[in-house]
Amino acid sequence: MEAVNTDISDADSGEDDGTVEATGDPTLGQVLLAVEELWPESLAEDWDEVGLVAGRPNVPVSKVLFAVDPTLEVIDEAIEWGAELLITHHPLLLKGVNSVAATSAKGLAIHRLIEAGTGLLTVHTNGDSAVGGVSDVLADAFGLENVTPLTPASNGLPEEGIGRVGDLPDLETLGDFAARVFEMLPAVAGGVRVAGDKDGLVRRVAVCGGAGDSLLAAVRASNADVYVTADMRHHPASEAREGATNGRPYLIDVSHFASEWLWLPAAAEALGNVLADQGFDVEIRVSSTNSDPWDFILTPGGD
Repeated sequence: MEAVNTDISDADSGEDDGTVEATGDPTLGQVLLAVEELWPESLAEDWDEVGLVAGRPNVPVSKVLFAVDPTLEVIDEAIEWGAELLITHHPLLLKGVNSVAATSAKGLAIHRLIEAGTGLLTVHTNGDSAVGGVSDVLADAFGLENVTPLTPASNGLPEEGIGRVGDLPDLETLGDFAARVFEMLPAVAGGVRVAGDKDGLVRRVAVCGGAGDSLLAAVRASNADVYVTADMRHHPASEAREGATNGRPYLIDVSHFASEWLWLPAAAEALGNVLADQGFDVEIRVSSTNSDPWDFILTPGGD
């Protein structure tokens, strides 16, 4: 996975051409304000934990690393690169804890971050819901038109919310569309699972990055021909197939990590643009670590 570098150190202040003179490194607090502009915390789901996990707001930030998961390998990558801030989609501390001793993986993660002076920021369901968020990026990648949220945000704009639904420019077979999905996503051991008639025609597509089988009722209400999401559990998938109308919605189950990784380059570019507009010189990269937890898969007839 190629790193994204949004180096903006060459701002020219010699002419009034709309550029902003670079003023050096922003503080972590100033980066937080830019992040809030892009992915407001008010868009996060009630159960979610987003925002700053570790870090001092007054520390200068010259390097930012984006990743899906705050795993120890990702944290080490951020530290070795010299990043003062790691922004991850998934929270490190989603559930309450009563100890961050380094005897546990999460405690060790906190110790490594603090000892290295690297901040950690979570942009989770607020990054899903916002315009240009995870599901928007998926919808764009699949070429969907007339895109709307599957479940509109209660505290956001009409175009914000969890999941997206839209239309392909032309009819495609389920098999061809699934092949496109497979080709667009990062390669992971689990591949892509499909439920439905391979030769069935699809045009209306619902998507949700990450685990999305809780949105199946909204998918049916949207009249989608196919639903692309991750972590489809047995019972919701089985019930969706049993209750399908003319076999629809078909289901495409992808890797949780892969479905959300596509957002990272877009998010890195968006944050770089906001900071550049404010005159800051920040280097931003996307992690090269594949944090999908699976290593290999066995299938009938496979090696």
